[in-house]
Formats: sequence, C-alpha cells, structure tokens
Amino acid sequence: MTRRLELLQLARQVKGFMPDDEGEALFSAAREAGERRPEGTWLEVGAYCGKSAIYLGAAAEETHCVFYSLDHHHGSEENQSGWEHHDTSLIDPADGRLNTLPTWQRSVADAGLENTVIGLVGPSVVIAQHFPVPLDLLFIDGGHGAEVAWADYHAWTPKVVSGGTLLIHDVFPNPADGGRPPYEIYCAARESGRFIDERAVGSLRVLRAV
Repeated sequence: MTRRLELLQLARQVKGFMPDDEGEALFSAAREAGERRPEGTWLEVGAYCGKSAIYLGAAAEETHCVFYSLDHHHGSEENQSGWEHHDTSLIDPADGRLNTLPTWQRSVADAGLENTVIGLVGPSVVIAQHFPVPLDLLFIDGGHGAEVAWADYHAWTPKVVSGGTLLIHDVFPNPADGGRPPYEIYCAARESGRFIDERAVGSLRVLRAV
C-alpha cells in the first residue's frame, strides 16, 4: 500500500463530519496548491479530531509544506451537550467540557505526520493577531455561528497570498441543508474581488486568491 493511500484510508476512519468525497477533494486541492507553491505555509481553522488534518497533512507531506492545525478543542456550538453533533466520549471528566485535543493528537501520531502537522491550541482570533507568516493555503472549517465564522474570515483571509488557496467547508446555498454563515463568508470572499472559484465538491468550496 502506498503512503498516500494509507493516509487517505486512515483519514476516513477518524471521527468527523466530512464525507469521504469531500475529504478526498480537500486532499486533491491541497496537493495541487502545494505543487504550485511547494514548501509553503498552510493553516486550517477548526481541527476537531483530526480528520481534515490527515487529509491536508498527507498533501503537505508530499509537497514539503508545513501545515498548522488550529482549534481551541472545546468544540463548536453544535458539538455541545443537547446539540445534534454532541459526542459524550469526548468529554473530559476533570471539568465536564468537550476536549478533542487528545483524539487529535492520537490521529496525527497514528498517521506519522507529527513533523508536518503542527498543532495550535487557542482562540482563533488571538492566534491570528500574532501569526505573522503569509499563508499559501487556508482552510476555514471552524464554528458555524455567525460571530465565530465572520471572525475567522476577517482574521485569516487577509493573510492568504496572491495565488494562494482558500478552502471553505459546509457551504450550503440552500438554508434547509445547513447553517448560513459558511455560505455567507464564501459569498463575501467571491464578492471581495480577492478570490475566484476553482471548484466545488459537495459542501467544500475551493477558491484561488488573485
């Protein structure tokens, strides 16, 4: 089994909400980005248990890029108790809060990507204020509430370099299919004149900075 196939199969087994076809499209878009801009700097906002980190990490490893995986690891609104995507197995018994960091660490370690995937733990906007490196690739898949999604958009998209790649997950044009903020920030990216569409696979949108 090739290294790529091994990682893609492993990613499918990690807890998360990304369908396999979207995960493979994420990998393909990232690999193309890395081929255009090898040895670049990538970042994702929203890591959860590490599914997307493995898809992106596999592409980063192939193209010698460094990939930062950012999350506070206490879950988005929809992951909390009483919501649809709550998982009691991820509760930290010490304080009763959701804590996905140990699962994320195990996912990355099992994939052998610890030298490629670098974890950043903390609030997205605070880290953005102190993150000076331009980004060749940005993947936004954090909280889906309006305040959080727009904060991520405004904090991180200015760091994407010309020719860089912007990926946004859970973009649903039909409100009946999912929350509106990811769709709204996707529309804002297009309307800004800084990003153009490359393709869409399911709810994943791939854009290029111009």
